[in-house]
Amino acid sequence: MTFFEGIGMHAGYGASMILNGCSISVDKGQIAVIVGPNGAGKSTAMKALFGMLPLREGSVFSDGRDITQLRPEQRVLLGMGYVPQTNNVFPSMTVLENLEMGGFVRRDDLSQTISEIFDLFPILKTKQDQAAGELSGGQRQQVAVARAMMTKPNILMLDEPTAGVSPIVMDELFDRIIDIANTGVAILMVEQNAKQALQIADMGYVLVQGENKFKDAGTALLNNPEVRQAFLGG
Repeated sequence: MTFFEGIGMHAGYGASMILNGCSISVDKGQIAVIVGPNGAGKSTAMKALFGMLPLREGSVFSDGRDITQLRPEQRVLLGMGYVPQTNNVFPSMTVLENLEMGGFVRRDDLSQTISEIFDLFPILKTKQDQAAGELSGGQRQQVAVARAMMTKPNILMLDEPTAGVSPIVMDELFDRIIDIANTGVAILMVEQNAKQALQIADMGYVLVQGENKFKDAGTALLNNPEVRQAFLGG
């Protein structure tokens, strides 16, 4: 049984259908990456999986449970974490306050989790009293991911985590994402940096017009001539 999956998802906005039957899944400890051209439905698929956009057809399952009708806040309580592409930190709050806000659904002591997150993101420990809005783009993205980790999710969804950061920062963020997956968390992410993302992906999905155009191991997609020509710049 796959740990987390969306099956035959149809969804859209008003009369416009964006998802046309795509299916996406990821297991614990795996990294699954969604790539494809602009307008392919990548971010829409993430919103549908997280419950921000209702499905018109299809289902979402987490750990064998049908969660299709659950609201996003209910999915968080079940162990889902979601990092949107933009507006993903509280800029006027300190790094530490952002992390504490991330643990809002918990009723236990947050200090152990914060300590573990500072081990994972050492730069955040040194910047913990600084306003998140004063950080570099890459550091803000680390805050966003770290804040989502405060609920101790079993699946972490990342929408364009490396958007607008330098190649060096991108590599560092990918290293941290690998570290998180190695703790047993399922990672599902949308990425414009398709080549680099597929290099670290256990499974890759190429979406075109809301449908699964290709699905394979990340390395297999990188070595697929048709995928390389059409989506990876040759």
